[in-house]
Amino acid sequence: MVEKLRLFLKSETFRYLVFGVLTVVVNTAAFLLLNLVMGELAANTLAFFLAVLFAYWTNSQFVFQTGMAWKSFLEFMAMRLCTLPLDDGGMWLLLTLGVNDLLAKCAVNVVIIVINYLVSKLIIFKKR
Repeated sequence: MVEKLRLFLKSETFRYLVFGVLTVVVNTAAFLLLNLVMGELAANTLAFFLAVLFAYWTNSQFVFQTGMAWKSFLEFMAMRLCTLPLDDGGMWLLLTLGVNDLLAKCAVNVVIIVINYLVSKLIIFKKR
């Protein structure tokens, strides 16, 4: 059991979870700060882009350990841009339903993280 735990703590999946949580922290903190000076959806969109830049850096350097390259950066940005409508749409839906903005932000982030991990692992940072 201890050996399995030790292996998990060294795994790519564990690193993704750690940096995924940090990306959510960056996204949420940026959202809360930006929300002080702009509307919720504008704050969400700008926070999204700040978090994506942080996520690319951590994924390429620490999670998948492939290094940073323009090709993977462009693929990563394209994939994340495809999830932006889901991010903003999920926020809009939950806010319309009266869900607290911070709770809505966290709920949407969980869905986005799962999608991002699968696409990153299977396509963008796939070991060649």
